[in-house]
Amino acid sequence: MQIVGLGLIATFLVVLLQEQKSNLAFLLTVFVGCTIFLLLVDQISNILAMLRKMAEGAHIQMVYLETMLKIIGIAYIAEFAAQISKDAGQGAIAAKIELGGKIVILALAVPILTAIIEAVIGLIPSAR
Repeated sequence: MQIVGLGLIATFLVVLLQEQKSNLAFLLTVFVGCTIFLLLVDQISNILAMLRKMAEGAHIQMVYLETMLKIIGIAYIAEFAAQISKDAGQGAIAAKIELGGKIVILALAVPILTAIIEAVIGLIPSAR
């Protein structure tokens, strides 16, 4: 409810400020976006702790979990930055941020894809 209230109040203020002081409206948008993210940090840390505990219980190598968490983090950060760029009227920059995020995600995913392919190949009986 806190986040929804903050978001609605900020939206109302930005609409009011947009015509008079567009720079201030944009700064308010960025500030509220960062504030909402900071309000979610505790929830995010709880989720990360739960995922680590589940991975340890399932005997999953931590390198895979850490890579997946990095991929998820990059996706969220790239989306956040792209939305800020779009709010500033910079759609072209937003598109480049999204592209950069996708390329970094692909680069991080290569070791996981390699491990999956090697596991599948190991399950295929060899031709005799």
